[in-house]
Amino acid sequence: MAMTYVQKLLAKASGRPQTAVGNVLEPEVHLAMSHENGALVINQFAEIFQGTGREAKVWNPDRIALIFDHRVPAETAKTAGNQKKIREFAANQGIKKFHDVRGDVGGICHQILPENGYVRPGYVLVGTDSHTTTHGALGAFAFGIGATEMASVWTLGRILNVEVPGTIKVVVNGKFPEYVYPKDLILHLIGKISAQGANYKVLEFHGDTIRAMSTSGRLVICNMSVEAGATAGIVPPDEETRRYLREEAGVKEPLEIFGPDPDAVYERVVEIDASKLSPQIACPHTVDNVKPIDEVVGKKLNQIVIGSCTNGRLDDLEIAAKILKGRRVADGTRMLVFPASWRIYRKAMDLGFIQDLSQAGAVVCNPGCGPCLGIHQGALGDNEVALATTNRNFKGRMGNPKAEVYLCSPAVAAASAITGTITDPRAAMVGAKGAR
Repeated sequence: MAMTYVQKLLAKASGRPQTAVGNVLEPEVHLAMSHENGALVINQFAEIFQGTGREAKVWNPDRIALIFDHRVPAETAKTAGNQKKIREFAANQGIKKFHDVRGDVGGICHQILPENGYVRPGYVLVGTDSHTTTHGALGAFAFGIGATEMASVWTLGRILNVEVPGTIKVVVNGKFPEYVYPKDLILHLIGKISAQGANYKVLEFHGDTIRAMSTSGRLVICNMSVEAGATAGIVPPDEETRRYLREEAGVKEPLEIFGPDPDAVYERVVEIDASKLSPQIACPHTVDNVKPIDEVVGKKLNQIVIGSCTNGRLDDLEIAAKILKGRRVADGTRMLVFPASWRIYRKAMDLGFIQDLSQAGAVVCNPGCGPCLGIHQGALGDNEVALATTNRNFKGRMGNPKAEVYLCSPAVAAASAITGTITDPRAAMVGAKGAR
C-alpha cells in the first residue's frame, strides 16, 4: 500500500508495517513539550496518580521539554508562582530539557526545540501549544494537544486515539521575487484554501521552491499551517534537513531521511507558482483575509512588531536591519523587535543587526511570546492598528478587542516602520540593494 509521509511515520511509531487514512493508532511519543501552561499539566498529571499508591513519575524525563516563553520575565505573582511550580517539578523529575528565564539558553519554545537538536525526522512530537506544527519543518509529525492529553502522555509515553489524517499535497515551484518570502507564501496559501481548508488534514510541502528553502523558511510555513486548520504541516526531510541538524543544531546521531511513496494518494493537490507572488497582508480579523499589499498600502500604523515563533529568526532580523539601517522609524509609530531565542539575539548583536534596529528607533526586547497573544509586553490601545510578523490577527489579539492587527513579512514590517503606514518594500527600496 502506497503511503504519504505521515502515514509512514505513524505506522513506524505504532509498530506497524503500514497504516491507512482513518486508522486509529496509539503511536509512541518522541518528545512532549509544554511552556508555562505546564503548571496545568502538572495538576492533571498528579490527579492520575491520586489514590493509586504509586509515585507520580513521568515515563521518560529525557523526552519532556519545558520552556518558559509566554510570560518572561514573569509579569504577575500568579505567573511567578506557576513558573516556580514548574521549576520544582523539572528538578524533582530529572527533566534536563528545561529552559528557564535565562540569557544563555532561553527563548521561544518553537525555536528552542530545533536549534538545540531536540527535533528529528520521523518523530511524533506533541506540545501544549497550537503552533507545535512548526516542527514539521524538520520532518516530525508535530501537533498541539491539551493539558489532559499531555498528562496522559507524561504517564504512558504514547498519544491515545490518533486517527491517521488525510494529506493535502502543496507543490510550490519557481523563485521568489525580490522582497517576497516564505511568510508571503504561507499567507497566500491560507488565503487560497481558507482557514478551514485543511481541517484535520496534513499539509505536505513539495516542489523546487521548498527544496531550495532554508530550514528557517520551512519553520515559517509549517508554523502557520495550523491557521489553515491543519493538524500538521510537513516538509519531508532532505539534505537541507540533514545540514541544519548537523551544522546548526549539532546533532551527531544517525538521522532517518525518508519521504512519501511516489504513488501516495492525496486528498487534494494545490499548486503555487512562487515567481508570481507579491508581498501578502492578512487583514483583520482572520488570517485567511489575505490581500496583495497593493490593496492595503497606506494604512496608518501605531505599532509594528517583528519577531515571535514565526519570524524571529536571524534571517528575519537581517532583512529588517538592512532595510532600516541608516533610516528612522516614523514619528508616532512604535516598533518592537522580539528575537526568537537568546542565541539568535547574541548572533544578531555580533552582526550589528541589533544596533541597526535600535538606532533606527526600534525597541529590541527579550525573546518571548507576550505581545503576540497580548498578555505581556506591547498590548495595543483602543482603536490602534498594528502590523506584525506574528501568526494570528484575531479580534483581541495583542491584548485589545478594540484594536486591529495586520500580518506580514519582516520586509514589509521594516519598510512600513519607516513611513508609519503599510508600505510595499519593493517601492520603498527602489535603488537600494535588497535584503536577501
